Amino acid sequence: MWQLEGAIQRYDWGSLEALPRFLGEPADGRPWAEVWYGAHALGPARLLGDGRTLDEALAEESRRLLGDAVGRTFGGALPYLLKVIAPASPLSLQVHPTREHARESFAAENAAGLPLESELRNFRDDNHKPEMLVALERFEALCGFRTPRRAAAILEGLDTPLTRRLRDLLVEHPTAHGMRAAFRALVSPPMRPGPELVAEVAQACRARYEAGQSPSPRIDRIVARLQEHFPGDGGVVAAMLLNPVTLHPGEALYVPVGTIHSYQSGLAVEIMAASDNVLRAGLTAKRVDTDEMLQCISVVAAPPVRVAPERLTEHTVAYYAPVDEFELSLTTLDAAAGSSRQRHRIPGTGPRILLGLEGEQLIETASGRCGLASGQALLVPSADGELRASGHGRFVQASVP
Repeated sequence: MWQLEGAIQRYDWGSLEALPRFLGEPADGRPWAEVWYGAHALGPARLLGDGRTLDEALAEESRRLLGDAVGRTFGGALPYLLKVIAPASPLSLQVHPTREHARESFAAENAAGLPLESELRNFRDDNHKPEMLVALERFEALCGFRTPRRAAAILEGLDTPLTRRLRDLLVEHPTAHGMRAAFRALVSPPMRPGPELVAEVAQACRARYEAGQSPSPRIDRIVARLQEHFPGDGGVVAAMLLNPVTLHPGEALYVPVGTIHSYQSGLAVEIMAASDNVLRAGLTAKRVDTDEMLQCISVVAAPPVRVAPERLTEHTVAYYAPVDEFELSLTTLDAAAGSSRQRHRIPGTGPRILLGLEGEQLIETASGRCGLASGQALLVPSADGELRASGHGRFVQASVP
């Protein structure tokens, strides 16, 4: 069992204070967007007191860390990546590819001689990236397409040239094909609207929201905010085609591959297949490749996939996603007299990463014991077997199903 130091990612959209506060570190005036706890080559965690990164440790003692079953199934790699994510401003309008698409495209970019860090690349690895997040604070997002009829109803009444064209398209073609056409008209370079048309729509949304006449106040508010961050970007209007999502602490959202989404603000734990493949269509200063994104996107209308926690024990609930690479559990230990001194069995096997959310816990396995406090992380090898915890507060556990 080792303490882990996560890899900090400083993207422009990160919060100045949320992650430093969570980690117990001083803020430094720069954005802290994510902290990664995993073995991905672009940001492996470090084993404290050991000198190795997690990917180096896996290369040297894969069987002990992963166990035979996980090691065999995933080729000696840790199949998940655990993160804490803290957006203060909106993320890009994005999707993640299927495994098959990622393998083909990653191989093609390698054959073209593009360095892994090249800005011309779309694919940083050959894996898919289904993901799930659990909110630690109120979390806002856009996720998945609305039905064409609902999107048309929201566009109704804004009375701008752009919204009239989009509404007419969706009314005439109330299908997935109509939604794809509307989305392409907003984000594809040959067709996307000029900045003045986007600004006109954003102003109409703001006016409707302030007048209290909006059929979707959250979307009107989001559109106005996106225009402030990305003035004139067609993705500002594309947000009106999507489902707004608000998560409260403890609520979870699953994002399958191919599902369009854009995280807006908040603080959350996020777990995903070990990948950093992101295809973007707007709302970003990073690389945008609309054609590549449209090859992977699902335009079928669907509500956001909220994951209800399943009770495993008196103290532990699990969030299950329909994937082979990961599952996430949350354990809450009561600080009541006597309860915090009891040793509680924590369900889970294989390679596990624990992340403290609040309070202090003592984690015990066959290899020994280690403390866990808010903002700290532990790596529990598969060979350590059963895990027990005492203390008070909350922690999450990432593991393989």
